[in-house]
Amino acid sequence: MNDRIVVLEVSGLEALHLAGIVGQFRDLVVGTGHEDDPAVARLLPDAYPDDEAASREFRRLTGADMLDRRAEDARTVLDTLGMDGVALDPTSDPDTTITVALGENEARAWMRTLSAVRLVLATRLGIQDDDDHRPDDARFGIYDWIGYRLDGLVTALDRNLDPPPTEH
Repeated sequence: MNDRIVVLEVSGLEALHLAGIVGQFRDLVVGTGHEDDPAVARLLPDAYPDDEAASREFRRLTGADMLDRRAEDARTVLDTLGMDGVALDPTSDPDTTITVALGENEARAWMRTLSAVRLVLATRLGIQDDDDHRPDDARFGIYDWIGYRLDGLVTALDRNLDPPPTEH
């Protein structure tokens, strides 16, 4: 049995936006011709930073599996949102609160997906370090919102997985 350890509440509008973003992310990692996409490359580790040929070979051997796992995590996010393959209804109430209860494996899939989405967004926005982030630029709003949701999820998961303090 997979106990629910994290409960998220998101508005209907947030859920729609999140489903759209995660769906696009899933399409990106399973799409063809993405090998030269800098955002996809940022999702694949550089196992041998001092040896480009060895790194290229490592990505060739492991890249498809890593991207498949990212796509599976994205499917988990969409499934737990109840929006994988669902036609999104633009007339639904955007202020409705949606409660999403996650088990540990699902919560970890959410964390990996939100982190990966932020990496893709950072690449698209040209963020390499903190100095590149411009919070006054509206284009960074989604990047910041995903970070906010990720931080909340990490905090909730840490709180629920940490063993209780022992008394002396």
